[in-house]
Amino acid sequence: MVNALRRISLVLPAYNEAAAIGHSLEEAYQALIDSGREFEILIIDDGSTDNTAEIVTKYAERYPAIRLVRHATNLGYGAALRTGFESATYELVAFSDADGQFFIEDLELLIEQVENFHIVVGRRVDRKDPFLRRFYSWGYNQIVRRLFGTRVHDCDCALKVFHTKTLSYLLPESRGFLVNAEMLSKANRLGFSVTEIPVRHRPRRYGVSKVSLWEIPKTLVGLFHLWHVVQSIPRHAPSAIPVTSLAKAYTPTSIPHSKKVAA
Repeated sequence: MVNALRRISLVLPAYNEAAAIGHSLEEAYQALIDSGREFEILIIDDGSTDNTAEIVTKYAERYPAIRLVRHATNLGYGAALRTGFESATYELVAFSDADGQFFIEDLELLIEQVENFHIVVGRRVDRKDPFLRRFYSWGYNQIVRRLFGTRVHDCDCALKVFHTKTLSYLLPESRGFLVNAEMLSKANRLGFSVTEIPVRHRPRRYGVSKVSLWEIPKTLVGLFHLWHVVQSIPRHAPSAIPVTSLAKAYTPTSIPHSKKVAA
């Protein structure tokens, strides 16, 4: 029998990433081949208006492990992640961004800890974003840690690994960039164990960031709304699943597939 913990679904949400998506797919595919794992790569095209989907389709024709799932319209980063999570078929589910700023081979550093923790998240070291972006991110992380008690220093690092069974408790409702804060605050509330592992980071090589300063006021309002939502969740209930039982509890249908948002 194949060890379930050697099978992984990698989710890459993409919105107008035509310039980067080919390189990102090549890199992700090679990194997962080199890992020796059974894998699938799910590209969630979130209503792109460029030819992102066409490029991914060509790669999917060459590599059966690559799958394209499309939103008919742009629903947001959180919605794209949720679609990817619900479409995943393996026991481990990871996600990253399609802009190529993360080294997918660093997933192995996170996977080494999945037998000990419910969730393993990356923490960017020597982050390559502009100073203002890093400063705003620092402030945001301070707020999230204090408001939700997550103890995570880099909430929005787009390199995370979940057990599918754990993820079924954490599926996000947030459609935008609060998705990481939502999942980690739920995890803290429900008593799931989380660890943070340093990962590498590089400058964005293609395209432009989808995050703008105009998002800050909306983000702050959203965080306080999220706080009220999370407070309604009974603390440590349902009981956290022991990490050692996750592989045994695995079934390919642990997360129901969604047919609502995928075109």
